[in-house]
Amino acid sequence: MSVNFDEKSGVVPCKTDWGSWYQTMEEVFIEVHVPQGTTAKEVKCRLGSRDIELQVKGQEIFKGKLFDITVSDEATWTLEDRCLIRIILMKTNREAGNCWSSLLEGEYCANAWVQDQMQRKLTLERFQRENPGFDFSGAEISGNFAGGGPDFSSLQK
Repeated sequence: MSVNFDEKSGVVPCKTDWGSWYQTMEEVFIEVHVPQGTTAKEVKCRLGSRDIELQVKGQEIFKGKLFDITVSDEATWTLEDRCLIRIILMKTNREAGNCWSSLLEGEYCANAWVQDQMQRKLTLERFQRENPGFDFSGAEISGNFAGGGPDFSSLQK
């Protein structure tokens, strides 16, 4: 994790029938609600660099090709309070313009509004990382934010 950016601030979740997923510039977070009392032995979670599979108590929750490539060695999952599975995937492309539009290819897609809000959040995250001394807590992004927003790197400081 980098420069004091709180990934939970302004989280823009994409709701699904099993829970939700959301993202930062570096990571994709998946939260899956499972029956109360679920044990780790009842969870089968396979996290590859391009694919993912989750089964709970023999039932497939999801399985498929991820929207983009992740670092499989850095992927983790946890079972919390025996009712919530959290999966963290590390993106290989960590640019603000790399805003996943779905969790899996063609599945669990963000609607247009959610996608817009996700891209705004990633652009704001990029600005905060580039300007660590500024307070972005009340900032809002408008205008050209698609693809990570405008590039100011050529401007003189």
